[in-house]
This record gives sequence, C-alpha cells and structure tokens, in this order.
Amino acid sequence: MPQQKIPSLKTYFDEIEETNGDDECKAWLNRVFDLKAELANFVATHRAGGGSGKYICFLKGSFNFSFRFSFNDGGPDAIIRFPKPGHTATAYRDEKVTNEVQVMEYLRQHTNIPIPSIHSWGLLAESPQQLGPFIIMDYVEGVLLSTILKQPDQEDVILNPDIDNTILDKIYGQIASYMLQLLVLRFLASEPSQRTTLQRNLADGPEIAQARFIARHRFAQLISKYYYAEDGGGGGGPFIPFCDDMRPSNMLVNPETLCITAVLDFEFTNAMPAEFTYDPPWWLLLSGPEMWLERCCSMDEFLALYEPRMAQFLQALEQVEKEAASECNKQSNGSPPLSTRMRYSWRTGRFWFDYAARKSFDVDMIYWAALHNGGAGVELLDDKTRTEMESFTQTKMEQLKVYKEECTARFSSER
Repeated sequence: MPQQKIPSLKTYFDEIEETNGDDECKAWLNRVFDLKAELANFVATHRAGGGSGKYICFLKGSFNFSFRFSFNDGGPDAIIRFPKPGHTATAYRDEKVTNEVQVMEYLRQHTNIPIPSIHSWGLLAESPQQLGPFIIMDYVEGVLLSTILKQPDQEDVILNPDIDNTILDKIYGQIASYMLQLLVLRFLASEPSQRTTLQRNLADGPEIAQARFIARHRFAQLISKYYYAEDGGGGGGPFIPFCDDMRPSNMLVNPETLCITAVLDFEFTNAMPAEFTYDPPWWLLLSGPEMWLERCCSMDEFLALYEPRMAQFLQALEQVEKEAASECNKQSNGSPPLSTRMRYSWRTGRFWFDYAARKSFDVDMIYWAALHNGGAGVELLDDKTRTEMESFTQTKMEQLKVYKEECTARFSSER
C-alpha cells in the first residue's frame, strides 16, 4: 500500500467547543453528586424488591456517568447511568437512550450475548431533578477485558505482544459466537439524516487543506469500487445490527475463567449494510490503526502486528462456524461463511474503505495510508473540482485565522 508523504492529518477537536462541553459536564457533575441520596431512593423504588439504597461508587466513561448502589433487601446491586451533557450532544440524549434500550432489549431476546438486565429507564422529563435520560440496570461483576489483554505499564491500550495464545483463543471464540448471532438478524434500512459540520481548525495549513479535500473527493469516488462490484455488495442490504463499539474495552470478563460476563455500551449500534460485519474486527490490537498512523508509524508496522492476530481470530471464527454448522447452513442459504467474507474484505481493501467511512475524524489519514494508489492525487480531479479545491483551501485558511484569534482571546488568561 503506497503512502503519500504529507503532513500529519490527525484531526483535533475544536478547542473552544470542547471547553464549552467540559464546562457544561463539570456543572452537571456537581449537581449529580449532590443528589446521591435522592438517586439511591429513586433507584431503589424502580427495581423489584423493597428496601433502601446505599451509594457504593461512581463509574465514568467517555460519554456516560453511572452511580452504583447496593440494597438492604439482599437484592443485587444496580447502577443508574446517564449520558453526560456536554460530552454527549445535549439535544439528542433522549434519542440516544431510547435507541440503546431498544437495542439491548432486542439483543437479550434474540441472542445469548451477556447483556445486563434493565430494571427501568426514562427520558429527561421523567428523571429526578431533570438530570437527564437514564437507564437503571444490573451491576455486573467483572474486569474490563481490555485490562486483561493490554500490554502492562503502558499508557496506550495496546495488545500485550507476549499474551498467551490460549487466552486469545478463548476470548476470540466467545466474540466470534456473538458476531454469528448478530449476522442472522435482519432490518430494513432508513434514510440517514444529512448533518454536516464546519470545523474551522480542520486544516493547519494550505497543504493539509488540499490533502483533506483530495482525500474526501477521491473517497467518494471509491464507493462504486467497493459497493457495486461483482460480489453483489451494492449497499442495498441485507441490513443487520452493527455494534462498532463491541470490543474488549466495553466487555467485562471473569479473570479466573475468562468467560465474558457482560457486553456494555450499545449506544452506537444501528442497522448497517451487512458488509460492515463482513470486515475483520478492527480492535484486534485493542487500539485501531489510526493510533499507529497518528504516531507517524508506517502502515507496514501496523500490518506486521495486526495480520497474525487477524489470522488467529479467523481460525477461532472457523471453529465456531464448524461447531454451529447446522444452524449456520440453515441461515446462510448457501452464501459464504463469515470467515470467508472477512478474508475477502481484507484482500480487496474494503476493510479500509468501511473503516474510513465509520471514522469521520480519520477518513483523510486512512485514505492516504491505505486507499490512495500513488501520485499527488490532484491529477485525478477535473478542472471544476480543482477550482473548488482552491476556494476550499482559501476558506479554511480564513476560518483558521478567525479560530486562532478567538482561541487567543478565550484562553490567553488561562495560559
């Protein structure tokens, strides 16, 4: 895969908007901690059994915040989880929780994926002190699977290169089983809403602005290569539940038996073309390929680490397919098994196209590292598009100037 030598294409958050979000979240956290006693009573009355609740601890993630409570009636502990305003789009919190509850309940009914039981849930208007939409669910014992698998004493979450293969085989077999169960579920597609954002600090210079422009135009032109090919993948279906965040960082495991005890965080699950499930898992090194590319490492370094683990995962998947052969044959209607489809995705490069489509922050970096076929790229644009690129570059530089001035005014007293 030839790589174009261009400046770093790592995308950064808008510092002003990020600070505004952090401020909103901090103010909300101050409120919620003051209401621990009220929340303990609220949770106790929204679960089976009686008794009162006692605060145990809090749990926080990138987008959600939870309190854990125990109960004096001997029942199991429970948590109440809220999406964090400021870190989750405030206007869409109700929608987010509604969707996640529907996915969790559906998967509990149609698969044996270990998903916590939901006791109650509600929207902003139904929450105590208008704290936000909530889910009250079982607290599940276990250790994060990523903690078991990661390289010790490292800040980055990276797979331990010395991990025992028998550990990975057991873990891979369980996750492969979950994937096969999702594969047989079917949905109709809904037309996605068109939401575009204008990020003023998207490019730190004209060369980066042009590289991003070329990447996004060329990426759009690749749709026909990967989704209207002879394999029949036209993006018209089938559509199945796709859990992009179903990875070790969102799984709990019994550290002694290595049995997965819970799969968490289905907030980003939706119905996607089946081709996305046909891709090999991106998380086999725990962190995605963009982490290596952001460090200015070569694609070859990533591949040298990833491909042996992909081969190991596919072997585990084939074993699960073999054990479930009768059921798989019944559901497949003669189509290739998932392991074969994953090999096809990797061999043809569709893995990278799909990954870039899902990772909007990294689409430019992935295009240049994995999808571009050499040359500067500008020669592939027609005259009209080149003129648009010049206008785009000028606009981004003007926006960047205003953005930097606003950042200086906002943060100069804090630095």
